[in-house]
Amino acid sequence: MSDLLKSYRFREERQSDWAKLDQILTRAEGGGVKSLTDDQMLALPRLYRQAVSSLSVARSISLDQNVINYLESLCTRAYFFVYGARTTIGERMMLFLRKDWPAAVSGSVWNTLIAAFFFFGGWALAFFLCLQDMDWFWTFHGQNFMDARNPDATAEYLRGTIYTLEGGTGEGELSAFASFLFNNNAQIALLAFALGFAFGIPTAWLLVYNGVMIGSLYAVFWDKGLGYEFTGWLMIHGVTEISAIVLAGAAGFVIGGAVAFPGAHSRIASARLAGQRAATIAMGCVLMLIIAALLEGFGRQLINSDVVRYAIAGATLVFWLVYFYAPRKELPV
Repeated sequence: MSDLLKSYRFREERQSDWAKLDQILTRAEGGGVKSLTDDQMLALPRLYRQAVSSLSVARSISLDQNVINYLESLCTRAYFFVYGARTTIGERMMLFLRKDWPAAVSGSVWNTLIAAFFFFGGWALAFFLCLQDMDWFWTFHGQNFMDARNPDATAEYLRGTIYTLEGGTGEGELSAFASFLFNNNAQIALLAFALGFAFGIPTAWLLVYNGVMIGSLYAVFWDKGLGYEFTGWLMIHGVTEISAIVLAGAAGFVIGGAVAFPGAHSRIASARLAGQRAATIAMGCVLMLIIAALLEGFGRQLINSDVVRYAIAGATLVFWLVYFYAPRKELPV
């Protein structure tokens, strides 16, 4: 009986404030924060803090579970209006594109350089080894490698794989090809990011491995006198795709560096602090891979001019460099 009386008095003393908060939240949920009056806006934080305090007391003295459930719901609803975002989804996306993503990338220059070193180091290693002895190609790709673009292919066949004959590729095939490329490259990029927690070691290995795969294939075309043509064919999409993979690797190294050198924080806390910047970079890489897949699935297959391919590759390189690293004005608060 005493517990029921205690619960009743607890609600009686505070219920009017809860009802005011509930009324404010109901109005805000129906018409947004802008629908609130000045007095309601001023009262909202105070009533929210009182409700949180009431919830804490209710839990500590084990009051009626219905009271606790009601206060938990009330506090959860109020939290999003007191601390939640004040922008629409569209505004938040524009803020991400205009500020958050480029700021995260430009703030991770050293991690990006390290990622580029591993990727292009693997590329250069495989390229020069294969030029000296094409048996290295089979070492890297395995004897069961089914792609006909290998050292045994003729120069005429290899040339035919980088130029599309008129009517040779349908729109449906290009769409499916673009989808496949996006899925494959997204898996690589996200793995490079996700594996960073293990001190960045798996990320480094994955970057080297992908560099070796591309470098050994590049050597095949170079050896047949098709280096110029293959470079244009590859770079029309490769500037964006390779940049995305390198940046995803940089995101992995951001987390790996935080775990390896946590400083004054614990390893978990350090990784959590670095995770926001790394995740921002990784999310942007997905957008880059969508663009790369479109360039690879459509532009690269439909454009046969080497000059146009190099022009597109150069334009995308300039665009990403300016986008990420050019100084920009601070956005108004």
